[in-house]
Amino acid sequence: MGRDRSASAPHLELYYLLKPLRLGLSWDEFTGTIDMSNATTLAIARPSRLEGWKADLAASLLAALVMVGAQAATGFPALFDSGGDNDSMMRLAQIRDWLGGQSWFDLHQYRMGPDGGFVMHWSRIVDVPIAAIVLAVAALTGSMAAGEVVAEILWPALLSIAALFLIVRAARLLAGPHTMLPALVIGAITLNAMGLFTARALDHHNLQVVFALAMVKLLLAPGWRRAAGSGVCAALMLAIGMETAPYVVVAGACAAAALLFSRKDGPGDAIGFGLGFAGAAALALVATVPPSSWWIAQCDAYSARLAVVALLGGLGLAATATVTISKGMPARLAGLLILAITVGAAAILIAPQCLGDPFVGLDPRMRDFWLNSVAEAQPLWNIVALQPENVAQNYATPAIAVGILVTATLRHGVRRPEVMLLGFLVAATAVSVWQIRGTSFSLPFAIIPLAAMVAAARRDAQGRTAKATLKMVFAWLISLTLVWSAGSHAIANAIAPKQNAGATTAGKGKLSCTADATYALLAQQPPTTVLTISNLGAPMIATTPHRVLAGPYHRNNAGNIAVLDAFMGTPDQAHAVMRREKIGLLAFCPGNDETGSLVDWAPNGLMADIVKGDAPSWLEPISETLDQPLVLYRVH
Repeated sequence: MGRDRSASAPHLELYYLLKPLRLGLSWDEFTGTIDMSNATTLAIARPSRLEGWKADLAASLLAALVMVGAQAATGFPALFDSGGDNDSMMRLAQIRDWLGGQSWFDLHQYRMGPDGGFVMHWSRIVDVPIAAIVLAVAALTGSMAAGEVVAEILWPALLSIAALFLIVRAARLLAGPHTMLPALVIGAITLNAMGLFTARALDHHNLQVVFALAMVKLLLAPGWRRAAGSGVCAALMLAIGMETAPYVVVAGACAAAALLFSRKDGPGDAIGFGLGFAGAAALALVATVPPSSWWIAQCDAYSARLAVVALLGGLGLAATATVTISKGMPARLAGLLILAITVGAAAILIAPQCLGDPFVGLDPRMRDFWLNSVAEAQPLWNIVALQPENVAQNYATPAIAVGILVTATLRHGVRRPEVMLLGFLVAATAVSVWQIRGTSFSLPFAIIPLAAMVAAARRDAQGRTAKATLKMVFAWLISLTLVWSAGSHAIANAIAPKQNAGATTAGKGKLSCTADATYALLAQQPPTTVLTISNLGAPMIATTPHRVLAGPYHRNNAGNIAVLDAFMGTPDQAHAVMRREKIGLLAFCPGNDETGSLVDWAPNGLMADIVKGDAPSWLEPISETLDQPLVLYRVH
């Protein structure tokens, strides 16, 4: 007797598209119509290790292709307009420098800042796969430019496939195979809305998110191999950027908790995680950090000081598990307490400066005129006060996800997947309250329990009342950041309509000088050092042969201060700065927000004079740029 396909029409097309691939996923698993009558928690009977992984991978690939297709349908606008994504532009410049002959260990950006540049705090781990794509395509086409374009599309797409696959697999571990469709839909919409996985997203945050998702997924189920893989992901994520330290701490705590509470699997999990973490931490140090920088006291990049703490933690956890493998909980607890005290003391002795404000050494003027305006560094209370329409889209779904996991734990008791995922989600949400950049992790983590909630609502709605159907629709809606964003912005715009609400994205990019075409006339000028606002430093590095003085990076303290002195000082003071720094051109973008901020901060400064049309005589306007978004002046 044939199956009634009409009852599950929304899934029919995708299921029968995948069916010829023989992926091992039944119709009931795909649609979530399996019997849930015996379920007592979020989790149903756990699937075997390989059950459905091929289907999950194929579905993730399909979802990622839809995401890329949507971008292609609009002409990949990000390829022609960075939209203010300075880090991706700077990453491209760093990769070009490396492929152009700069040493693997030399992370100087020589074309930004005072003469000699400054050392970036980024890791080569991110550069390697992107450079590999560039070189492979260049070898086939004979064009490095073609290689870069392909890399700008392919690299984020590959990461989106990995992220979606890990989200789906984690959702399976949490609540069974019926979560696949909700995890894919919520995941694809959320990741696309975040902007970390769209074309030209070469920044390190997307790779960190993938490592974080892998770290979490591998810890949700017991097994020393999984735990070892989780430890490797934790170390690589940390080596890429120290902002992931809170999640590494949670991962270590999860492995320690497994040792403490699970006599059967705990020792293997702790040993696997500890050795994987320590081994990868040591390898990352040797492979990516020059020996001359090992012992430099720095908290924004990986170093031997931090590697020592990582080695103590990883090897110490493995040793504690080995020594107490046949002992009871009191002995394990004592061993873990000793380890925690040892690692904490080592961190205080070796890198005490890294336990406080990461920007403690920043010039006060840079803190006032730059850091306090950096979007990703804003705390929740600033967003509530200044951009209330952005609160819901960043904090609603993580809050709901926390509620889902807490409720499941209270109802059904402590279970490994729920409690561990809750730990990561609470940590990421706490970080996002301090700095909104934490939402790069809280939003993806939240997808996993949200998928479980929607899957349960879909199950309850099948053949049930209209009320159950409405609950399912409601579950879908509150799980999507896009819904929260659209709703809150609609309300905000109804209350106070924005004057530029009708401006197109391309128009905004042109006015704010983020579009690549903005720099065409500048690129035609003889190479020199350009004085411009920090927001335009990275795009100029990536699209022109010039040097720039400013860029939105805290290590470029001297260059950024010089630019503030020039634009906020009197014309005479500005001229002195320009002579000292050998400035040949001044680039002025009246439509960029930073320009307006400089005028507000210094109404009698050089920037204010230029905005008013009272540029000093030693600034010669380049006539063909006067009607352009970016106006150029020769400095005499």
